[in-house]
Amino acid sequence: MSTVFDAVLRPVIMKAAASERIKEASLRLPITERVVDRFVPGETLDDVLAAIRGCLDEGLSVTIDHLGEDTTDESQASATVEAYLALLRAMSTHEMSTLGVGPGRLEVSLKLTALGQSLPRHGRKIAEENAHTICAAARRAGVLVTVDAEDHAGVDERLQIVGSLRDEFPELGTVLQAYLRRTEDDCTEFAASGARIRLCKGAYAEPAAVAYSDRSQIDEAYLRCLRILMKGNGYPMVASHDPTMIAAAGHLAAEVGRAPDSWEHQMLYGIRADEQHRLAAQGARVRVYIPYGQEWYGYFVRRLAEKPANLGFFLRALAG
Repeated sequence: MSTVFDAVLRPVIMKAAASERIKEASLRLPITERVVDRFVPGETLDDVLAAIRGCLDEGLSVTIDHLGEDTTDESQASATVEAYLALLRAMSTHEMSTLGVGPGRLEVSLKLTALGQSLPRHGRKIAEENAHTICAAARRAGVLVTVDAEDHAGVDERLQIVGSLRDEFPELGTVLQAYLRRTEDDCTEFAASGARIRLCKGAYAEPAAVAYSDRSQIDEAYLRCLRILMKGNGYPMVASHDPTMIAAAGHLAAEVGRAPDSWEHQMLYGIRADEQHRLAAQGARVRVYIPYGQEWYGYFVRRLAEKPANLGFFLRALAG
């Protein structure tokens, strides 16, 4: 099933993520909203604050993503910054963390294209300035920041921006995608610098020249990258729901003598909640990635494309 899914269905689903016609049609389906609720707690600040409270009460940490990417309007990028600033003000009333001691329970995730990176004039400068504004506000609020991954075309510029910001905000983290052929080298560099790195398998449709497409190759690459991060000086964030990767992370951490507070598991909101609770009950750090906002369509489609079980969930709901 997974071979057919990867070869046939996954590319089709990923193309749907870029189709405005399919997006508009899906938004008119009453079932879509009910299914999306599994992966996205809502569109408003109040919606995501309720989800944050629920996770904190269950002993889980959180990272919050205000959904949106590929912004081509500077005013929209500014609106995204304001949304993050409002979120940080609200999050600071929930729980403070001590920066410099270790990652706290509260974090936000940023996409640089949502902050203006793709703008035709001075996009990089605008995105970096906007990210700086958010990082400064997050530090004041006691909230961590991670710059999220996007497709391969912007990796070099994203990592350059992250490196520049880390001069002032060394607690800033970023995401590396194991399916990109370059990622082992990136892991080596960031592990040596002591960075916080979220390692995921990858969720974008990429050409074979830059990314592995076979599931077994991606798994092998993930394990190689994970070993580099665990042996390094940074803080690995193991973003996977795969039981094999979850188990491997625990074994590698024990092998290199990592303390439980020197790395963490990360999982998506609405996926494998039972496993999140099991790991937390065993003393592991577990962070839940919670997206919110009106621009949920692309995120939702990527979740469907990740594995057959997610697509099956949607189809069962649609049939029901």
